[in-house]
Amino acid sequence: MAGPLPLGDPAPSDGRLPDDLPIDLGVPFSAYLHVPFCRVRCGYCDFNTYTSSELRGAKQEDYASTLIGEIDLAHQVLSQAGALRPMDTVFFGGGTPTLLPAGDLARMLDAAASAFGLVEGAEVTVEANPDTVTPDVARTLAASGVTRLSIGMQSAVPHVLAALDRTHRPENVRTAVAAAKDAGLAVSVDLIYGAPGESLADWEASIDAALELDSDHISAYALIIEDGTKLARQIRRGEVPTPDDDLQADMYELADARLAAAGFDWYEVSNWACAAHGRTAEQNRSRHNLAYWRGSDWWGFGPGAHSHVAGLRWWNVKHPAAYAQRLAASESPAAGTERPDADSRLLERILLLSRIREGIAIDEVSPANRTRVAGLIADGLVDPVAAVKGRVQLTLRGRLMADAVVRELTD
Repeated sequence: MAGPLPLGDPAPSDGRLPDDLPIDLGVPFSAYLHVPFCRVRCGYCDFNTYTSSELRGAKQEDYASTLIGEIDLAHQVLSQAGALRPMDTVFFGGGTPTLLPAGDLARMLDAAASAFGLVEGAEVTVEANPDTVTPDVARTLAASGVTRLSIGMQSAVPHVLAALDRTHRPENVRTAVAAAKDAGLAVSVDLIYGAPGESLADWEASIDAALELDSDHISAYALIIEDGTKLARQIRRGEVPTPDDDLQADMYELADARLAAAGFDWYEVSNWACAAHGRTAEQNRSRHNLAYWRGSDWWGFGPGAHSHVAGLRWWNVKHPAAYAQRLAASESPAAGTERPDADSRLLERILLLSRIREGIAIDEVSPANRTRVAGLIADGLVDPVAAVKGRVQLTLRGRLMADAVVRELTD
């Protein structure tokens, strides 16, 4: 289970939005549907997820109907606020959404589409564990309107999967990807690098295996040790080594080089897309994740899910049982809310936009901090050609030191 929810102001029991909220109907709207169930908790994971023994009063078989109750609430709230818009993207995340029957995911998607509508060509993604994707599951999801499957490959090396507490076998990834592609779904594969005991050769083998899958999108995330996880406890006890920052940097550079050579373009620090299956590399980017990075509006459905509309943020109670109880009582499941001030919003905007390929306009940075761009160029962190055109765009070295760039632009 994840750590504590953030502090904030009390959320209204009816979920109503403030009357003075400056809602812009031209801003895209997305939906995130959280499915908080896992068969086994991975040692590195601090997401708000639950195994069967941790549910205590909640049932997986009731979950779709419960979440649809929040969809009905959101429709009412957004209608009252004059903020109802069709969804540009929908993302089923977790947990493992595909632990639920595909028909349950289809019911939730149908409810959201009926409540809000979908723009033409909307992107609808489902995260999946390779063990849970069969041809029948993939066909059912495709028939329901899902367009994209994001498959948690993580590694192709058995001892690395074991270090991450992943239970699938490497060959299951191939069958899951094949099932998704046969159903007409776009496919992304997710990788993690820097696991205890993973060598550069291990990581290279995983990259090569991912490229052999002929997917159109690859994500590669550095392993981060989160407080409260099993892996953090193992490191604290000296049972496994702390990830090596220099090795992780070498792994990132290797991934970028191999992916670029295979025709993949980076568009966010940890994400690459390629032209494939009749779509351009830009079309194969994750539009849902770009909505987060660009500060669009979204409603997060499910326990612990976070939402954002016109600068207002709120988050739901964490446990599935508490979430279900709130909705059964016709109350909002929101646990807290906040409305960041202008300085906080600017900091977040620079933090997020600097991570994507297009970067951020220099004139969005404060005048005092704009003077630091020249130093960032001299240090090889920012592209000089883009800077001349008025944008801060990270170089490869800058991507490795993205946090340092943000500090220079915001301190």
